[in-house]
Amino acid sequence: MSVGFRIASSDEMLRETAALACEIWHECFTDIISEGQIDYMVEKFQSYEAMKGQISSQGYVYHDVFCDGKLCGYFAVKAESDDRFFLSKLYLHKDSRGKGIASQMLAKVFTEARNAGKKKVYLTVNKHNDHAIEVYRKTGFVTADAVVTDIGGGYVMDDYIMEYNL
Repeated sequence: MSVGFRIASSDEMLRETAALACEIWHECFTDIISEGQIDYMVEKFQSYEAMKGQISSQGYVYHDVFCDGKLCGYFAVKAESDDRFFLSKLYLHKDSRGKGIASQMLAKVFTEARNAGKKKVYLTVNKHNDHAIEVYRKTGFVTADAVVTDIGGGYVMDDYIMEYNL
């Protein structure tokens, strides 16, 4: 199995990433948040339009992940103005989980953060996303805080903030 990465820079690439995001979110989060909140969050944070806006005005970089030439996941990062690197999104299709790909994705994130001169990677993760929390802890992330964020539409994100020292 070969794993590859590319920056999702064209409209076509971002549309493919957004389509994959929609599929992953509807598969991954149904036991954690409501279908209505999934739809709302996909549109607000994971849609093509949202991704374009995050790239053009907020400094995000989207990376597509390929397994044996097929798009299987993605992650988005943003260098902060301080010594931190924000891992905004890290998602992998269910057919590609359990193969060590998430570890390769995190290694790529850490390399990007080091290359940007950062000392710490941080992320937010739903408090009930036990599998993701386990993966992050196993990698060396620690829980730094817990937050509840109003995202509009009558929904909140109930998250842990986790950090990894480079």
